[in-house]
Amino acid sequence: MVAKVIAWRDSRSNTPRGADIGVTVLRALLEFGRLRGKVAINVADGIPKLYRNGARAEIIWLEDDMARFREACDELGAEHIADGMRLAALTGLRRADLVSLKWSEVFESFIKKKAAKISRGKRRLATIPRVPALDDLLDELRQRFRQPGVDTVLVNSRGLPWSGDGFGTSFNRIRDHAKILHVDPETGKATAKHVHDLRGTFCTALIKAGVSDEETADIMGWSREQVSGIRKTYVDQSAVIVAIGERIRQAAVNQPVNLLPDDFD
Repeated sequence: MVAKVIAWRDSRSNTPRGADIGVTVLRALLEFGRLRGKVAINVADGIPKLYRNGARAEIIWLEDDMARFREACDELGAEHIADGMRLAALTGLRRADLVSLKWSEVFESFIKKKAAKISRGKRRLATIPRVPALDDLLDELRQRFRQPGVDTVLVNSRGLPWSGDGFGTSFNRIRDHAKILHVDPETGKATAKHVHDLRGTFCTALIKAGVSDEETADIMGWSREQVSGIRKTYVDQSAVIVAIGERIRQAAVNQPVNLLPDDFD
């Protein structure tokens, strides 16, 4: 029966997330039956997922990615999409929360936003600290043209609130134009970076600012393990490389090496 479940899952591999959801539902149904003596074992338990991009916490947008995205926005006259990219990088908000964020949820030293996504049966209340770069961006966004009665922080070129799909489609168009990709260091496979991956950029900024892994996990709504992965990949590793470079530079100053041949004129 396990093999049959695997075959059923694999028959839907063209939509891997849908296939995984199907297995999840089947597993819950069989567990209901097992606890009531209807089946002896839950054959859907322990079936691995097909979808591999579900855990993307260690993919982030780098400074170069964001600079190229803004250049593409300037080239295509899409300033309002650049606004969303910058706000995502400075708040870590998911797309649905990004486009629905209202000025009434922006306070003097923090942003407080009830998440659109339901997690464990309830909506999480995100409290995001305001950093100087976010303050500057919010000052810019207050100057954008908006239609009467529009209270969202982000607006499109017509001064209206973005829909999630509308912003996502426009965002992806700019991203593809700028060719912003993530290359898997193990497989070399290149995949497009998502707007969701800007959450990792915000996470990195929190870590570099000295926020602990536990506090960062609370702000992001992630596990400490996810935050630790970000730290190891983008913060600690960079610090080690900088330290190595500094030691090499100091060694060269203290013991200069002549790299030119003696007869070089």
